[in-house]
Amino acid sequence: MNCKELIERTKLYLLDMDGTIYLDGRLYDFTVEFLEAIKKMGGRYIFMTNNSSRSVADYQKKLEGMGIKAEYSDFMTSAQATVYYLKKHHPGAALYVCGTQSLKNELISSGFLVTDELDKVECIVMGFDTELTFKKIDDVCRMLSTRDLPYIATNPDVLCPTEYGGVPDCGSVCDMVYNSTKKRPIVIGKPHALMPRLAMEAAGVRRENTAVIGDRIYTDVKSGINSGAISVFVLSGEGTMQDLEASDVKPDLVLKDCGEILKEINAILLEK
Repeated sequence: MNCKELIERTKLYLLDMDGTIYLDGRLYDFTVEFLEAIKKMGGRYIFMTNNSSRSVADYQKKLEGMGIKAEYSDFMTSAQATVYYLKKHHPGAALYVCGTQSLKNELISSGFLVTDELDKVECIVMGFDTELTFKKIDDVCRMLSTRDLPYIATNPDVLCPTEYGGVPDCGSVCDMVYNSTKKRPIVIGKPHALMPRLAMEAAGVRRENTAVIGDRIYTDVKSGINSGAISVFVLSGEGTMQDLEASDVKPDLVLKDCGEILKEINAILLEK
């Protein structure tokens, strides 16, 4: 598949965020024009991120500060997918959240009780926690070691990319807890198919007309494959060509960045 074929087939672009449309707090030069070009082609985009440290409302504020106006419906986050899973499998459960206040607010606004009273906890939720403390880790290890509780992780990412490299993400903290408790969580976010499928359902677009675009093979690309969508690997974030060569997971298309799609869309629009 090449860029032109991708554009001809795609009506819905499911875009990873950090490493795909921005890095850390810096928007890529092509991003604003790229998003506008998708709309000019009659397509739609949804930001699909495993990063559960921010609620949708906080992501809206972050993007607005970068010059991108986004509606609530323009997002599919691992926190939203976790809410969907919890409502289906653990409705009304009292949650212990090893995550940011923003993630807690997202769960509270969805009708869940979030508590730090360990004897009242009915389910543990682990997220990407930029406010992590040893007490939270101790609480989680204590509960997993002494009780048989449902244990949910928003995403499996081992690191979150930054301009200087990376920091431990949810998957790394889960590994740390596993080393102490030998307990593994049920993981909700990419690479599992739930997030892209929820986004496709919300947009009313079929999988063959959906492209999942991101900078990680083991989450973004694999979630596209698992959901039956077109998978696009961009080299603007964490992932490298060496990662691709070493992986059994192969995307439909590999690009330097989303700016390549923008160039092809502009060329198509000039022909019209």
